[in-house]
Amino acid sequence: MSKATLQVLHEDDDDPMLSAVNLVDVFLVLVVALMTAVAAQKQSAVPEGATVVRNAGQPDMEIVVREKGKDVRFKGSGSASAGQGVRAGVAYTLEDGTMVYIPEDKAAPAAAAPAK
Repeated sequence: MSKATLQVLHEDDDDPMLSAVNLVDVFLVLVVALMTAVAAQKQSAVPEGATVVRNAGQPDMEIVVREKGKDVRFKGSGSASAGQGVRAGVAYTLEDGTMVYIPEDKAAPAAAAPAK
């Protein structure tokens, strides 16, 4: 190699700004990667045991419940619900705010009038 080529390579090695520029580039890449990871985590994060209602009151309503690290989704059918069932009992709210549930016998259903 010629002496001129060695001098060019040697001059580039002495410049301290080149290493600083390389470090800034590395930190920029790390910051962008961390911001992307945080944004992705925020979008899908539903706290454990939380219930999220999407499109409330709309025909395409969806309920998302977080159980054991998995999302359980319930979708509405777009119509009012109707089921086949039997009356199980009567619930009363007392003056202090507590709820009392009184189950009914299947043989003799009681009237739904509250006791006073």
